Amino acid sequence: MMRRQPRHRPPLQVQLLLLLHIMSSWCQYEALKYVSFPTQVLAKASKIIPVMLMGKVVSKKKYEYYEYVVAVLISVGMVAFLMGNDDGKKADNTTTFSGFVILIGYMGFDSFTSNWQGELFSEYKMSSIQMMAGVNLFSCLLTSVSLLQQGVFYTSLVFMSQYSRFLLDCIILSLCSACGQLFIYHTIGTFGPVAFVIIMTVRQVFAVVISCIVFHHALAPIAIIGIFIIFSALFLKTYCGYRMKMMKKNLSAGGKI
Repeated sequence: MMRRQPRHRPPLQVQLLLLLHIMSSWCQYEALKYVSFPTQVLAKASKIIPVMLMGKVVSKKKYEYYEYVVAVLISVGMVAFLMGNDDGKKADNTTTFSGFVILIGYMGFDSFTSNWQGELFSEYKMSSIQMMAGVNLFSCLLTSVSLLQQGVFYTSLVFMSQYSRFLLDCIILSLCSACGQLFIYHTIGTFGPVAFVIIMTVRQVFAVVISCIVFHHALAPIAIIGIFIIFSALFLKTYCGYRMKMMKKNLSAGGKI
């Protein structure tokens, strides 16, 4: 991380990545105003599927049949797991057409963003630090312009200066976010966007399970079934990946003989 970084001219693709990232975030939070909890669950649970489909479009990637099966199983398991949480029983049950369209936009922008990041890593040989610096620099510029246009830039600074605890929380959140982004970009650049989505899905499961253990919240039977399906799918992915690797190794060894 401390080694000298390779030099790159800031490509136009990084600015496009920033625009996609901003649109993804906006659609994600705006859609929550207009969609019901079950719709949110379906969107969160099935993120791996549009990421794989977008990978075929952006990077011309080819996936094995078992990978599609794993993606569907993880999605089904996440639906069962999230629907089994208590939050779903307290949520609104209305979904508007505009909310559905915004949610589709979020899934499209989000899946395109992760695949576009992977493409930049492979094409420009960018490091995680360079990717993070470029995206965050343009994000700060666009956010500042938006605040100035709304006339709340100065009032935001005044509010921050009046409440030192808020400033401290912002600093801590920024440091944690920056460290998290390093791991995110490194994972996408090294293992690809699909592996990143799977890791984030498992992380969400662990977060809820740990919360239930710490705060003594009960998990519904359907949520436990969802956890079983998710980890069964991960085992299937690991097993099939190992079998495919051994088959290719045996074929290459047989071809040399």
